[in-house]
Amino acid sequence: MRKLQNVLMALAALCFAMPVFADSGSAAINMAPIGVGLGMGLAAGLCGLGQGRAVGSTTEALARNPGTRAGLMTFLIIGLAFIESLTLFTFAMVFLKIK
Repeated sequence: MRKLQNVLMALAALCFAMPVFADSGSAAINMAPIGVGLGMGLAAGLCGLGQGRAVGSTTEALARNPGTRAGLMTFLIIGLAFIESLTLFTFAMVFLKIK
């Protein structure tokens, strides 16, 4: 975890140090598409992990007590819809930010 933190800090320093090396005649670089793409990938990956944990916990609960199927399925579907909506909101931000 410490190595990952060091790598991310070095990448952040390199991204913020970019204007230092810019010459006065060139146009500014638009970094928004890169940030939005990273944000979308992060949101989709973490939502996938959340959905996996939700489904895994539900199947484990069903294996322990099959009589609670109706209640669990209702909460599972609602929970998965909320988790998926986070990815869809991020996807909408991609279209709003990148023109």
